[in-house]
Amino acid sequence: MYGYGKETGLDFDYSVKKAKEELKKEGFGVLTEIDMQATFKKKLGVDSGRYIILGACNPPHAYKALQAENEIGLMLPCNVIVYEHDGKTRVSAILPTVAMGMTDNKELSNVAEEIESRLRRAVDAV
Repeated sequence: MYGYGKETGLDFDYSVKKAKEELKKEGFGVLTEIDMQATFKKKLGVDSGRYIILGACNPPHAYKALQAENEIGLMLPCNVIVYEHDGKTRVSAILPTVAMGMTDNKELSNVAEEIESRLRRAVDAV
């Protein structure tokens, strides 16, 4: 398991808006927003379901992570996804403890645990 998610019970657009609001409450800014449906249509000419990737960053914790391990930037920012499947909207976030767990760096592990708890709270609040 590498992600934490749930069905929202909300429509897609409101779920995206709510996810951004809850991430902000937890100290994250959304650095990137990738509309996969629009990208697939434009680049491949194919229709797909609604799917947004939010690249979320908590600057103080990102700084701590980079101080603990320079190469950890490969795993930043933390991705949060909102998508529709079978008529339902789902929101999920990466589990930093899993992603960053391959480093065996205890200092980084502590940062990952804090970020993960914030991401879980944000997802739960959507």
